[in-house]
Amino acid sequence: MCLFCKIVAREVPGKIVYEDDDVLAFEDIRPVAPTHTLVIPKRHIASLNEAKPEDAELLGKVLVAAAKVAKQAGIDQSGWRLVLNNGPNAGQTVFHIHAHVLGGRGMTWPPG
Repeated sequence: MCLFCKIVAREVPGKIVYEDDDVLAFEDIRPVAPTHTLVIPKRHIASLNEAKPEDAELLGKVLVAAAKVAKQAGIDQSGWRLVLNNGPNAGQTVFHIHAHVLGGRGMTWPPG
């Protein structure tokens, strides 16, 4: 079982900020912005490479939950970034799809 699945199962602690039937959001343990929350589907999907057409609704729920997290954090009006790393060269270190909600400071472009 991956680390994020263990957080979903409450086998590993996480500072949970949002939860519904399909999605869980918790604070990143190594934040790179004042707001840095991870939003994950509760069902394990390793990466976007493994996502199937039938996962589209669940992945859409992750995006909607990310917007809710941003609003809850008070960054919805000032602006926020959503990052999905896919694979090792992109910086994915936990192989369970997760979206980073980043905000609370100015962002530069291009990232990385």
